[in-house]
Amino acid sequence: MKHLFLVMCCAASALVANAQNVISGTVSGADGRKIYLFDDADNNPDDSTVLQKGQFSFTIKQPSEPSVFALILEGTDQPLLFVPGPTPQQLTLSADKFPIATAVKGNDNTKALQEYQVQFQPLIQRAHALNQEASGISGDDEAAKEAFRKKATAFSDDVIKIGKAFVQQHPKALASMWMLINELRPRLQPDEFAGLFAGLDKSLQTGKYGQSVSQYIKSQKLSGIGVMADDFSQGDVDGKTIKLSSFRGKYVLVDFWASWCGPCRAENPNVVKAFNKYKGKNFTILSISLDDDKNRWLHAIKQDGLNWTHVSDLHGWSNEVAVQYGIRSIPSNFLVDPQGRIIARNLRGSALEDKLGEILK
Repeated sequence: MKHLFLVMCCAASALVANAQNVISGTVSGADGRKIYLFDDADNNPDDSTVLQKGQFSFTIKQPSEPSVFALILEGTDQPLLFVPGPTPQQLTLSADKFPIATAVKGNDNTKALQEYQVQFQPLIQRAHALNQEASGISGDDEAAKEAFRKKATAFSDDVIKIGKAFVQQHPKALASMWMLINELRPRLQPDEFAGLFAGLDKSLQTGKYGQSVSQYIKSQKLSGIGVMADDFSQGDVDGKTIKLSSFRGKYVLVDFWASWCGPCRAENPNVVKAFNKYKGKNFTILSISLDDDKNRWLHAIKQDGLNWTHVSDLHGWSNEVAVQYGIRSIPSNFLVDPQGRIIARNLRGSALEDKLGEILK
């Protein structure tokens, strides 16, 4: 019996060991700095360690299903994405190029995520440059705003082109699901987004990320083109209750954004241009902010010259209207006709102005 107990203990220890996995590596040029480990549950680090001779190692409890984790080096703002697995993984990095690795010894999902990050690194640098440029454009400098609009549209087009190609080339990689959720969802029309999702491996579609995307697709169908827009009400900048139905008889763009959203702020010049061109032709805008700080919200409205109706409950991502419409990424919008029917979604760049020109001749 005692011998059997020892055998069972050894077996139990082996099971515990198999439920753990290790990711380790070296980061040259970062000795003494901290590196943080994050899971996909929240923005709070699960663990951290100080790099000694540039080396780090984390032991992670194996998730119940494939999940995206991240490493963030102190002093940098971009995460290195990876998927824990039962086989130890090893990364070779340098501080000046983090999160791009010079060598990856890991599972296929981790390698695919690194390929995704390598492909998107130039786009991230362009996004930073666009955000800086947007903050420096004067509200009355029409030439600068037009030049910026063209750059922002070209940037979005490149994200879509690279993102779609990656997803189509990696139908079994968790990186493709991550790409769909974080890069393509806010930029594609629902039907095209759903088509890319349908092309992924069934194991991805039925996993936890896939279930979330499936729910998103269902919510988009409930507010798809041709559907009557659900009514809602929310307080404006002065606390007055505004209802969507109060705009009946006009074309209204329902626009979801936030002051902290770089892509939203980059898109605002396009929206302002369309509004100024068509505001006297039975068209207006109703913006719903996912801010949680009123002062920042009001400052952004003034800074970007958004001279139309704004509402928010200042609950961030839990904004009641955003939840009602299944909004999980911003910027996002839909165009409602005078009868209250949704006639277009996610009009960005010149697409909004083109659509309004088509219907408001």
